[in-house]
This record gives sequence, C-alpha cells and structure tokens, in this order.
Amino acid sequence: MKLNELLENNAVTAIGDTEITSVTDSTGKVSEGSLFFCVKGGSFDGHTAAADMLERGAAAVVCDHDLGLGEKQIITDDTRVLYGKVCAAWFGHPERKIKMIGVTGTNGKTTITNVIKHILMSTGHKTGLIGTIRNEIGDEVLETSNTTPMTFEFMELLNRMVNEGCEYVVMEVSSFGLVQNRIGSSWFGIALFTNLTQDHLDYHKNMENYYQAKKKLFDICDSAICNIDDDYGRRLFGEISCDKLTFSTRESASFYADGIKIKPTGSSFWFCNEGKSHFVKAKIPGLFNVSNLTAAMAACLKAGVPLDKIIAAVENYSGVKGRCEVIPTGRDFTVICDYAHTPDAIENVLRSVKEYTSGRLICLFGCGGDRDSTKRPLMAQAAAKYADKLIVTSDNPRTEDPEAIIKDILTGLTDAKVPYDVVTDRREAIYHALKIAEKGDIIVLAGKGHEDYQIIGEKKNHFDEREVVAEGLKLLG
Repeated sequence: MKLNELLENNAVTAIGDTEITSVTDSTGKVSEGSLFFCVKGGSFDGHTAAADMLERGAAAVVCDHDLGLGEKQIITDDTRVLYGKVCAAWFGHPERKIKMIGVTGTNGKTTITNVIKHILMSTGHKTGLIGTIRNEIGDEVLETSNTTPMTFEFMELLNRMVNEGCEYVVMEVSSFGLVQNRIGSSWFGIALFTNLTQDHLDYHKNMENYYQAKKKLFDICDSAICNIDDDYGRRLFGEISCDKLTFSTRESASFYADGIKIKPTGSSFWFCNEGKSHFVKAKIPGLFNVSNLTAAMAACLKAGVPLDKIIAAVENYSGVKGRCEVIPTGRDFTVICDYAHTPDAIENVLRSVKEYTSGRLICLFGCGGDRDSTKRPLMAQAAAKYADKLIVTSDNPRTEDPEAIIKDILTGLTDAKVPYDVVTDRREAIYHALKIAEKGDIIVLAGKGHEDYQIIGEKKNHFDEREVVAEGLKLLG
C-alpha cells in the first residue's frame, strides 16, 4: 500500500508514493519497507530508535518532533493517534463495516458483554467479543492477554470478524485502551458505563484521571447508557452531550429493575421501560448481576432487538466462568469462585451471597503484586463488612513478597471484629477453607475468577481453583 494512501488526509512528505510493506510501533517487527511509529511508552521511547529503524530498512518513521531525518520522517502531533488511524486504513477500515457496542467501567464489563453477545447470537446476529477472559468470533474462542488488544492486533481482529461475517462486535473498553488510543478511529453505536471504583491507580494516579480515561469512550459514540446507581455514572450522564439513557436497580430510569428477588439458584425481577414492566427469571444470582442483566438488555433493546427475544435469551443464560461461579463439591457447603479484585467488587459479591447464606460466609482473598498498593487495606475493609470469617492469602504476587502484600492488607483489619486466618500459600489457604467449612457455609474464593494461573515472580504457573478445590476435597476424604 502506498504511503499517501495510508496517511489519507494527513500531511504527506515527498516520499508519498513509497510502497509500505508493514506498519508497526514495535522495533522488533521492523523490516524492509516498514512504516515505523515512534511511540512513547512507560519504559521506552520509540523516538530513540528511529534512526536505527531507517538503517534496518524502514521506509519512513512517524515522530512527534523533528529528529533531523529529512524526508523520511513524518511529523505529527500525536503518534499514537495517527498510528490508530493508519492501522485502520491498513485493514481497509473494518471499524466502519461492523456495528460496535462498547462497555466500560470498573466492574461488570465481562458479564455485560457476554450477556449482550449471548442475546445477539441467540437472535440470529453473528457477533464478535473482545474481552478480559477471551476474544470470540461467533462460536470460535481466541485466547487473549489484554482486555483491549494493542492497536494493530485490534484492527486485525476486527478485520477478521468482518471477513467471517460478524454483524456486531461487543467489547470491554479498558481505560488503558482509551488513553493509549488502542482502538484507533473506532466509533461505537452504543457505549455503556457500569461504575467506577478504585483500580489501576498505579497507572492513572488518581480517580479523576481514571474517570477522564473512561469518559473518552463517550466522545466516540452515538448513544450512551449510564448506570445512575453509581456516583460517577450520574456525573457522566450530566457531562456528555450524545444521545443518552440511564439504567438502575434502585430507582426509576430509562431502563430499571423492580421487584427484585435473589436466590442461590438465580434471580427474578421486572424489567421496566417506557411505562411497561416485563417479568424476567434469570439463572445467575446476585443483585449486581441484576444490574448487569438490566444493562445488557437495555443495550440490546437500543440496538433494535425485540424485547420478547431478549427476555427469552436472558432466561436461557447460565453465566460467565469465574463470575459468581459455583464450583461443585458434593458436600453440604458451597464454594463460589469470583473475579472480584477491587473493594467495590468484593463488597458487591459478598453482600449478594450473604442474602442466601444459611451458615457462615467465608471469604478467601488476596491482592495482586506490582499493582496499586493503596487498595489493599480497602479490600480488607470491604471483605470484613459481610464475611463471617476471612482467610487472607496470596493472589498474583508477581515480583513482590507475598507476605509484604498481606501485611498491607492486614492494616485494613485493625479495627475489624471479623475473625481471620493468614495462610500465605493460596493452595493451602483453599485447603484450609474447605477443612473449616461446615453445613450451610458458603466459601467465596475472590480475586482469581476465570484465571487458571498464578503469577509468582516473572513466571506464570498453572493454578485453576476448580482443580484445587477438587484436590482439597479429595484430601479431606
């Protein structure tokens, strides 16, 4: 493809008719004829490698200031922004050929996107999914390592979805993806905001930056659906200018749930919209899941799916792996696995589970290493609100000392009255939880959810809590 074709309406140098063989922001992927984008990252600035990339055979480099490289440098205000546009152009703008639904916020994104996809697929619309757990093209599953793929990979994935006949793509849009412009020139038909609670402050530094990052999605959408049960959702609704609607489980809104009943086996509620109420009986429990279902139903209704078909699909939905997932035990107590790894998420899941716990509610949790350390005591305080017993353990310690992380967690339990045990090794901690469980108790394993690994140091070790529970039960006899 010619350089001037890739740059479209952007300034083109005298080498505009040069044939480009690839586009990349990675020094390791530059070859003869590449267009290299100098992007500033957290630990490396691509501008420092620009001259070397030309020597390696790059046709041109894109930079944000004059590097003294003559006609082979293309200067732009923001290399990330232009890189996103060029990646889209490289694949023929797949983002213009598929209907995009984006979900952002701290908690609930995975469940909501999965429910939306389930509804759309159930009603005859082939749909792609881009999310935390995995990416999907229709029924095909693709493993992933980032919530929002990197820019080139994102456009490549969209292009594949288009080529394989997807009408929609539903995606979790992360704050990283928005700030780093990984989604390029994408435009969303529907954008949905769930909530905002403390997370990723190691990157964003404060909640205002985190909020502003999420808000970027609502500058590139036709319609917004905001959760007004959340303070940031209310604020967002008041600040954006696109077509906007609301959802709630507490009060009247554009879409809201009323008459909510929660059981261990699921939930029921009345879905209310435009003065009419429709009964829904779902297979997934928890008040937070009623909120998630309400949001997903609102998005699909906005997309034009008939409400009766939406309800039928929701009532047939069995849940997402690692989201309030019941692990079979064959015993007189229950084990639930959930990805809750923020203070708000762990409070939500425990509050919900507490409603149908006949015995004790035992919560096992830890906090990730090399991440926002300020939320560690907050996690403990949130868990202590509803649990009858806590087991503090390790999560993904990464390069931090697990016991040092636990020490940070325990500062949040200084004034707590709930009893707790500390078992640093997560496998042993799960065995301990199973050993002390009694009839009617519910054990919530929080933090890992869908993950089937534990990161210790730089190594990712296989660790599936479903398997660990089975091993622990076998040891107990």
